[in-house]
Amino acid sequence: MESGRRPGQVLGPRLGRRFGWLWAAYGTSALGTWLAFGAFPLIAVQVLDAGPAEVAALSSVGAAVGAAVAVPLGPWVEFRRKRPVLIGMDLARCAALLTVPVAYAFGALTFPQLLLVSVVVAAADITFRTASGAYLKTLLPGEDLLVANARFESTTWTTTIVGPPLGGAAIGFLGPVATVLADAVSYLLSALGIRAMGGPEPRPERRRAARLRAGDLRDGWRYILDDAALRPLFFNTVLFNGLVMAVEPLLAVLMLGRFGFAPWQYGLAFAVPSLAGLAGSRLARPLVTRFGRHRVLVVSGALRALWPVGLAFVGPGAGGLLLVMGVELGLIFCCAVFNPVYATYRLERTAPDRVARTLSAWTVTTRSSTALLTAVWGVLGGLLGPRTAIGLAGVLVLTTPLLLPRRTVTPLSAPDPAPSRT
Repeated sequence: MESGRRPGQVLGPRLGRRFGWLWAAYGTSALGTWLAFGAFPLIAVQVLDAGPAEVAALSSVGAAVGAAVAVPLGPWVEFRRKRPVLIGMDLARCAALLTVPVAYAFGALTFPQLLLVSVVVAAADITFRTASGAYLKTLLPGEDLLVANARFESTTWTTTIVGPPLGGAAIGFLGPVATVLADAVSYLLSALGIRAMGGPEPRPERRRAARLRAGDLRDGWRYILDDAALRPLFFNTVLFNGLVMAVEPLLAVLMLGRFGFAPWQYGLAFAVPSLAGLAGSRLARPLVTRFGRHRVLVVSGALRALWPVGLAFVGPGAGGLLLVMGVELGLIFCCAVFNPVYATYRLERTAPDRVARTLSAWTVTTRSSTALLTAVWGVLGGLLGPRTAIGLAGVLVLTTPLLLPRRTVTPLSAPDPAPSRT
């Protein structure tokens, strides 16, 4: 098998034309997502005169119901070819999002429609991530998975930096639904890119039963909890992600409300530190090569837990802005190193015939827990005050390194042979 590696390549090994199409599709849809970042709450407030409870429901209830809808889709994806599923989920997200500008144009847009679209998009997003992880494992050999995941991570942070400012400008010039339309088009382009990949895909193992059984819904969680390597990593990522995301609304209340930061300053506090994500994702592979995967996973996972508690000390003025930027810079850098290593570790540790169910269970739990913790911390913020609630979350995050895998674990099986690269 030709690896495509060239001595002295700056960007790492070439992963082939098919991965190039997959990467381009991912980048296109990621850019669309970040262009439309915050679009639904903005539409709800400016167009539908929604109140705080309705706006909160768009993110929390929509995500939670979408995760519940996605539960049976994990086992369903497992026994089907993944490329058609990826294309179908892209087209489903495109169609759902297109209903928003169409309804807006005819003056028929309603809040229940926005909520329904958010549920459909959330469920399709979880299913897409499930299928894409399983597909990536069949597309590349094991030694290239870290390179691929690092490139996805780098693309994520690039679109995070570029997307929101461009989206804000588009809304200012073209109106509140412009970025939703752009997001819908990005999913259509992603579907076309995945369709253009071509090439064979291994036929999944056929199901023993024709119908979905109740036990199939639990297979992903059962597999995770039975594996001594995956189990602690699962609880670590679920708790860490949930607590970090739960404090974002409270931080917005402090910065935009009590301390009077302008919206552009609030956006700047998170956009500039995202540059650290590019650096971290590029360093992940060299660090693993030098220090080993397990050490990088544990050290970066522990270091990322040190930063969130610093947000409890934010104050007004330039000092407060610099504090937030410094905390976010350190947090994002450590996460950008950790994420591709953890994603590769998880893929290598999961049996080929369990990848879709495992990734589905993992993502559903993460999304549901984040929605639940966001709601809980909203209540705590009202009872204790935003600063105290943020500090409490930061202290709890400090305990998450205790859940990282403590022993070096080899991949579950030897890397699957990859198809020839064309």
